[in-house]
Amino acid sequence: MCGIVGLFAKTFEFEADLGRYLAPMLLEMTDRGPDSAGVAVYRNPVAEGLTKLTLLSTDPGFAWTDFERALGDSFSGASVARISNHAIVTARATSAELGAWLQERHPSVRINSSGNVIEIFKQKGLPAAVAANFDVAHFAGSHALAHTRMATESAVTTEHSHPFSTGEDLCLVHNGSLSNHNRLRARLQKSGIRFTTDNDSEVAAGFLTWRLREGDTLEAALERAIVELDGFYTFAIGTREGFAVLRDPIACKPAVIAETEQWVAMASEYRALAVLPGADQADSWEPVPGRIYSWSH
Repeated sequence: MCGIVGLFAKTFEFEADLGRYLAPMLLEMTDRGPDSAGVAVYRNPVAEGLTKLTLLSTDPGFAWTDFERALGDSFSGASVARISNHAIVTARATSAELGAWLQERHPSVRINSSGNVIEIFKQKGLPAAVAANFDVAHFAGSHALAHTRMATESAVTTEHSHPFSTGEDLCLVHNGSLSNHNRLRARLQKSGIRFTTDNDSEVAAGFLTWRLREGDTLEAALERAIVELDGFYTFAIGTREGFAVLRDPIACKPAVIAETEQWVAMASEYRALAVLPGADQADSWEPVPGRIYSWSH
């Protein structure tokens, strides 16, 4: 019984306050998923030719200073900005080059996300503690997704927490369960999609990454997901340009969407939307099963 929230800024003014409103939305989902939480935020795009990674080390003694020195010796334009046990790394290299370097030098360090603008933070514990640890209330950005997790089919670990990212500036949060994820994972691995956990939600993210690599638009990829992903789900998907929401055709997992001139938001329960300014005047609705909703800049 996980909880999902998503918030999309329609004005530059609202972008500055994105985290101020996202944090209380996330906290409203605590009862739906108290064992871990995660946030994907789209902010601070890096310059052309640079790649941005969000890294996670579960080793409290990890030597980030030595890491930054070694990274700078290997790649130009390298920088490391620590946030708790995470770090935002930028370098003049491709994601594949940075991933190979990490695998060789620091195989225990996990890549939460890669791309130009996305950053993903996740951790075990109550959503309030996670939000405070990463200072979510002070995030400024164009849009963000967040997730509170209650583990039902895998261990309670940071690795299994959402959001999952399997492609450049792409992430997915999921409430539900897929029944054919093992078979689909094997198929996607043959197509070059790399997985780091046994979580079914990561397979859903990998499926979208595969379809986008094959030339599908996000909408076309989600149309294929309706056909090929067996199970029940509410998905919220983040991309560089915006975000999308999809419920499976049976739609046994809850979701609600609201929109004003300043923002678009979605959540597993309306109470997470009620904290937003102007929520009482917003256009609100329950997403139609099997219909794709998306917003972009």
